[in-house]
Order: sequence, then structure tokens, then C-alpha cells
Amino acid sequence: MTGTAIRRRTAAIGFILVAAVLDVLSMSIIIPVLPDLIREMAGSSARAGAWNGVFVALWAVMQFVCAPVIGALSDRFGRRPVLLISIAGLGLDYVLMALAPNLWWLAAGRLIGGITASSFTTVFAYMADITAPEQRARGYGLIGAAFSGGFIVGPVIGGALGEISARAPFWVAAGLSGAAFLYGLLLLPESLAPASRMAFAWKRANPLGSLALLRSRGSLFGLSIVNFLMQFAKQAFMVVFVLYVGDRYGWTPWETGLLLGLTGILDMVVQAFLIGPVVRRWGDRRALVAGLSSGGIALIGNGVAPTGEMFIASCLLSALWGLAMPSLQALMTRQVSDSEQGQLQGANTSVASIAGVISPLTFGAVYALSAGPGAAIPFPGAAFVLAGVIVTAAAALAALVAPADPKAARSAA
Repeated sequence: MTGTAIRRRTAAIGFILVAAVLDVLSMSIIIPVLPDLIREMAGSSARAGAWNGVFVALWAVMQFVCAPVIGALSDRFGRRPVLLISIAGLGLDYVLMALAPNLWWLAAGRLIGGITASSFTTVFAYMADITAPEQRARGYGLIGAAFSGGFIVGPVIGGALGEISARAPFWVAAGLSGAAFLYGLLLLPESLAPASRMAFAWKRANPLGSLALLRSRGSLFGLSIVNFLMQFAKQAFMVVFVLYVGDRYGWTPWETGLLLGLTGILDMVVQAFLIGPVVRRWGDRRALVAGLSSGGIALIGNGVAPTGEMFIASCLLSALWGLAMPSLQALMTRQVSDSEQGQLQGANTSVASIAGVISPLTFGAVYALSAGPGAAIPFPGAAFVLAGVIVTAAAALAALVAPADPKAARSAA
């Protein structure tokens, strides 16, 4: 690789990471204020809760429908134009929400946001284009670290801006998206060579058609099930964490926020600095199994922890779960051609979206049955334990279906 090529590759990786941080930052900035804005428009907390559920569902549905389309478009026209259009659309979405006079405008904003945020599929496809197969786990780890960094900082900034105005975070989010667009317009090179592009076809771009790619190869199908189980279980923490630690340990919102920040930092460290050495030493397959096993043990530990201190210890262990997703992505990208990377990422996002719709309903119901006096399931940590069992099953399945690391196979030969 020449010096010019190395500089272009470094610039491309730099843009992808900066764009990921700015995109996630722009989305997470609105987290602290969106529920209050919904409540203000709905007129009551009860109605706000119902509307918020609708918004979450709209987002997940649009991700399911649009991620394969955007992935296929990036396979046809290249990653650069798809990324730039999506980032610009995200910025316009925040302007729309900042000006929204009623809930229907906010609902339209969530629809647009679900479409434009599907560009994350192209971010992962871009990384696959510019990294060698044996380096992809580290590349995906860097993207995961960028996401984590944005989610750590975003809510803090959004909360501070919310003290000024409930709509101020939306304007700042729009500005950040605009900055990402200009940065990409000026510096982002195209990663997919014309010779590697694939004609657009609705058969591949619709959600069910894109999932056919996952069924086309035995190991890819098995890994997609691992992905579904992992995404399904992850929702347990998001759905019941705040309620659980408040009910069982009496934690305040401040204490809850501190732990979320700590786990986010640890996750970022694992994905930015640990995944590379681990994969070089163990290979993607063993890193995937180790990450999932750690996540399963940690979730079960969360569910049975008798004290807040032991709950925190389990959360620290769960940081090693961050080894799993980059390794899984790397293994899956090796099973498809360069021209199918966008379709693969779209299919993966559709799988995650399906889990994102079903899982919150499942774990919310389990917590409702297990919390409070006279609970039908007299065990408040049931949701965490169930999630831990699911992740442990995913680890066992990964050990069976994940292909051997190429270096390990050569060594054995």
C-alpha cells in the first residue's frame, strides 16, 4: 500500500469515526428532553407514555423496512452519496422536531429519523470496504467505541441544554448533523470501487428479501441467529434497569446515571483498545464466544445480586460483552462478497429491529409479573436472569456455528 493510499484510508477511517460520534451525539442529545416535550404536547404522563411507545415502535419499524434498502443502495451507488444524503436528512429531521407544534409532527420526525439512522448499515459496510478481513473486528470495535462515546456525552449535553429550552437540544443536534455532512462532503472518499458494485433489485432491498442472504449460507444463518439472540437480550438492560435498581436497591437517578456512565466508558475502552489484541491472540470466533459468555454471566449476576455493590460488580464484567459484536460482524463479513456488504449490514439491522420490537414487550411483561408485592413471579431479577440464559445460549450456538479463524486453521494444517 502506497503512502497516498495509506493517507486516504486513514482519512476515511477518521471520517467514519467522527461521523459516528456526531450522529450518535445528535441522537442522544435529545434523550433527556424528548419525553418532557411529548408530555407537554400530550397533556399528561399517561398519554405521554402511550405516545412514547408509539414513537419507539415507529423508529424500529422504519429501521426494519429501510435498512435493507439503504444497504442495497450503497451497494449500487457507493457508500459516500448514501452516507451524505442520510446525514443531511437526519439534520433536517431535527429541524422539523425543533419546530414541531404537535405530536403528529414529532411522529413524522420519528419516521424520518428511523429512515435516516438506517445509514449505520452503510457505516459498517464502509469499514468492511477499507479494512482487511483480519482487521475488521478492530475496525468495528472502533465504531462501537465511537457510538459509546456519543451516548455517554450526548445525554449530559442534552440535559444541560434542556435547562435552557426543551427545543434547544434539537437545534444543536441539527447543527452537529450539519457539521458531519460538511466534514464528509469535503473529506470523505468513496470506498466501493465501481467494479465491485451490484445492480439494485427490490428482491434484495426489501426486508424479507435481504434476510434471504442470511439463509444463503449455513454459517451465516447460524451467526444471524446468534445476532438476534444477542440483540434480544440486550434490551433487558434498557427496559428494566432503571426500575429494577430503584425498586430493589433504592438508587436515585443520580446513582443510576453514574453507573450508566461508568459502564459506557468501560464498553468504549473494551471496543477501542481491547478487541484488537484479543482478536490477534484468540481469533474472532473465540473472542465472540468469550464476549457472549461474559455477558451471560454478568446478566445472571445482575438478576441474583443481593446488594447494589454486587450488581455493580456484574456490570463491570458485562463490559467484556463488548468483545462480541465486532467479532460477530467480522465473521459475517467474511461470508459475503464485497458487493454484498451493504445488503448484509441492512439484513443485520433488520434482525436487530425485529428484536427491538419484540424484546421490550417481553422483558417489560416479565418485570411486571416479577416486581412488587404479590408478584406472580416472586423474583424481581427474573428479567435479567432470562436475558442471561439467552446470551449463554447464544454463546453455545456461536461455538457450534462460527467458522474457524483462518490463522488457526492454517496453524492446524
